[in-house]
Formats: sequence, structure tokens, C-alpha cells
Amino acid sequence: LRCGMRTTKCQLLVTSLCVMLLGLSIATLSTVTHYGLRFTLISNVSLDSNSYRVIHHRAFYFGICLSMTLILAALLSSVATVRESQCLTAMGFFCFALAFCGLIPAACWRYTHSMEVEDSMMDVYDFVYEEVRRNISSFRRHELTAIHEAFLCCGKHSPFGDTTNVEHKTCPPSQVHDEGKDCLREIQDFLKKHMDFVFSLLGIAIGFTVYGMILTSFLCFSIHFSSNLYRKGKYILR
Repeated sequence: LRCGMRTTKCQLLVTSLCVMLLGLSIATLSTVTHYGLRFTLISNVSLDSNSYRVIHHRAFYFGICLSMTLILAALLSSVATVRESQCLTAMGFFCFALAFCGLIPAACWRYTHSMEVEDSMMDVYDFVYEEVRRNISSFRRHELTAIHEAFLCCGKHSPFGDTTNVEHKTCPPSQVHDEGKDCLREIQDFLKKHMDFVFSLLGIAIGFTVYGMILTSFLCFSIHFSSNLYRKGKYILR
């Protein structure tokens, strides 16, 4: 039993370190997503009727809470492993279970709502583009120019190959109107790569979380039974 506990403790320490790194990675990714230039531009331009701004803020707060739960689970498991505390081990298991309950809906949400995020971002660009094309506001022209510079694209490509005055006024100098990239496609490709990276990180976190739950539960029972065996070996002379 002691040999099995020693092996479990080593595995749990390594797992806790990996989980802590995953928690820091999720926190960093959430911060980059919330304060990144491309995401911030789209969020500031979007209207109240567009769902992107709500998704933008909720994803940040959910990611921060999830990362804090993973870091707390890793810390509790590490301390419980060193001290062989059954109470701390149970708390670590609870944090792993809580993180697992958050990771599974997040991974499912990526599949069920990825098109919604993609459509909302492209709807924001379409709105700004049409506002500039109709010369309604000069402020929208600065916003469209900022989006073109952030995504390194140039307007929307027409199937007839013509270029409107919008592209000439708002595209960066490096983007020639004949060779400029379509902004809708660039936004779609950028978001797809970002969501694939998020899903990969969530999948790895789910695997380590399940493994952490197994190790903490095994360690908790091992500590309980080893303490009972230790007490049974003591005798008191009266």
C-alpha cells in the first residue's frame, strides 16, 4: 500500500504541475482573447443587437474562473500530496470535478456555437463596410481602416472583380486592390484557427482533469486505509 501511495504521489505531483500550467495557459488565452486588438476592434464596433459583445465578455470571465479552478485544484493536490492530508485531497478532488463540469460544456459550446461567433463577427464587418460605402459617417471609415490594418485585408471581393471606392480609401498601402485579401475570409480563417486552438487546449485540460480526479480519489482512500493500518499496529499497556 505504501509503495502504491508513493507512486501515486509522484504521478499526482506531475499532474498537478501540468494542470497548473494549463490553468495559466487558459488564463493567458482568455486575456489575449479579451484584450487582443482584433477581438477588441470587433467588440467596440458591434451594435447592441449583435451577440458578439456578449459572447466576448462571457468567454473572458468564464475562462478566468476556469483557470482559477484548475490552479486551485493543482495547489490543493500538491499540498495534500506532501502532507498526506485526506481533507486537502478531498478538496482537490472537488476542484478537479468542478473544473471538469466547466470544461465539458465549454468544449460542447465550441461545436454548437462556433458558427454563431463567426457569423456575428462577419455581420459586424458587413455593417461597418456598408456604412462607409453609403458615406453615412466618417467615424465608421476610421473603424473600417483599423479593421483592415488589424486583419491585413482589403474589403470584400466582388464576384465581378471590381473594386469600390471603399477599398481605395480604407485599405492599407501594402494591400493592393488587385491582390488584397478578402476580409470576410480572413476573419473566418482567423477565428477558425483560434477556436481550434481553444478546443485543443480544452481537450488536453479535460484529460488531465480526469486523470487528476482518479489520482486524488486513489490517494484519498490510500491515506485513509494506511492510517487505519498504522493505528492497528499500536498497543497500549495498562
